[in-house]
Amino acid sequence: MMENYIKITDFIKQLYKKDKVALHEPVFLGNEKNYLIDCIESTYVSYVGDYVKRFENMIKDYTESSYAVAVVNGTAGLHISLKVLGVRPEDEVITQPLTFVASANAITHCGAYPVFVDVDIDTLGMSPESLHKFLKEHTTLKNGNLYNKNNGRRISAVVPVHIFGLPCKIDKIVDICNEYGLICAEDATEALGSWYKGKHCGTFGKVGVFSFNGNKIITTGGGGMVVTNDPEVAQRILHLTTTAKVPHPYEYIHDKVAYNYRLPNINAAIGVAQMERFDEILNNKRQTAQLYEDFFEKEGITFLKEPENSKSNYWLNGIILKNKQERDEFLKYTNSNDVQTRPIWRLMYKLDMYKSCFKIDTPNAEWLEDRVVNIPSGIRL
Repeated sequence: MMENYIKITDFIKQLYKKDKVALHEPVFLGNEKNYLIDCIESTYVSYVGDYVKRFENMIKDYTESSYAVAVVNGTAGLHISLKVLGVRPEDEVITQPLTFVASANAITHCGAYPVFVDVDIDTLGMSPESLHKFLKEHTTLKNGNLYNKNNGRRISAVVPVHIFGLPCKIDKIVDICNEYGLICAEDATEALGSWYKGKHCGTFGKVGVFSFNGNKIITTGGGGMVVTNDPEVAQRILHLTTTAKVPHPYEYIHDKVAYNYRLPNINAAIGVAQMERFDEILNNKRQTAQLYEDFFEKEGITFLKEPENSKSNYWLNGIILKNKQERDEFLKYTNSNDVQTRPIWRLMYKLDMYKSCFKIDTPNAEWLEDRVVNIPSGIRL
């Protein structure tokens, strides 16, 4: 396989026209500096400022959502969404083990426990069949609430994740949630610009959460956004992320224990500039993915391409190798030769803090963990 590793490494360097290629790095080619200067000169650098509202409106309009609330990061957005949607301490929330740790952390921040079901091989996202299997075999309905028969905990929500911007089978997941009376909160933190059956990811469930971390498809340095079509949910999220301050010309009145989770204006200024060029960014990402797909098809290596009925933003590109040994050899060679690659995340229930959480069999997640590698996916200048 060494010849293959050399060939892949050389191809990536040629693709990016660099001798040293990062996995993903932000690019600022628009009005970022101008808007930052404008923001600083206005003195409105915290969450009060015009850029916050402009950024919210741009995401709302792009995703075709009714409401958008800008927050400090995706984890905070998912945390506050789950609280507003009724997740209580000692509840359980169903999610997937193949994800970035923030998905499980947001559940835990609510005082709840994640439950792990399997993923699909083609999407890397939550498997509707595995979700349905867990609900059918391990839950019972009492007094209008669903409980885990194994430990007696109430199950209050489901958090599927659109991994690397590849849409999961979210319509089927929402249908199952509706059948069992569960709230669906979409972790779409990696999926701005990804669509499923003509609808933007993050708009199928009760809420959707996006991230604008430094490595995301667009960035605000750090930041997130919650979108929803429910006016009451939007208002409660806005209120609780703004320290639950009651509007008043000068008095400081707060009516709840809340959070200082709003996105600062200075970060939103960068986001506005990034969104102005989002179509260009998205096209660049999809062109890169096509070049990768063509290359790896000739090499007989599986490239992670958008599933059926989907349009992916290809935030992070990935390949599937034959086994863990081959994966580890590839990671060692590429990283030692100035091409940054990464394995997919360690499964959540293998992390110390989540080892005791309830799970069902997850053979697909286990299989993918041993084989998936992310390859450089930044904007090609």
